[in-house]
Amino acid sequence: TGVVPFVALLLLQRRPVAGRTLPVTGSGCPGHGLCLPNVQEQTRKQVVLLNATAQDLFSLYLKCQGEPFSSESDKICNPSGIFFPAFRVNRTSERKEVMVAMYKLFAFLNASLGNITRDQEELNPTAKELLDQLHNTTKTTRGLISNLTCLLCKNYNIFQVDVSYGESSKSKGTFKKKQQGCQVLRKYVQVIAQAARILLPHLSPP
Repeated sequence: TGVVPFVALLLLQRRPVAGRTLPVTGSGCPGHGLCLPNVQEQTRKQVVLLNATAQDLFSLYLKCQGEPFSSESDKICNPSGIFFPAFRVNRTSERKEVMVAMYKLFAFLNASLGNITRDQEELNPTAKELLDQLHNTTKTTRGLISNLTCLLCKNYNIFQVDVSYGESSKSKGTFKKKQQGCQVLRKYVQVIAQAARILLPHLSPP
């Protein structure tokens, strides 16, 4: 599987693999002094923003794919075959467990957004609003991963987490590329809502 720093996530597309946390003790946490004073509040705002814009991104994606995606989205975009990282935490889980689960989730999402953006740049190069929204969502996700990296390192001395990546669509045909994109984004709408419900209480001021 490998342990990958967050800056490389966008470049990697892999089939899902099992993930596990690799805790490190001692003073080996890199960049832990680079945490901004408001990193926890910034993380909370990023999760709120992603949750608030997820449905709009999915709707805009469907609109730009044309038919039959606009009229048959329930059938074509059924995300039953899309597997985000296992999410076995809840609001009563320990904060450390929640942070690690969120890191895995957003690392997967970041790579998936890179996959979708690449396909849309090829298939819909003039869809400026969609491409802008994909780029903005990716930027927010990468910032969130950076902040989670900082919090894990600073609070728990964890700076290595095994993560999984979704299947690449690079070799697929046009329809399959569009379909995989809409399946992932529909699943994202569901998962980010759950993630926000669980994570936000852990990021609220004491």
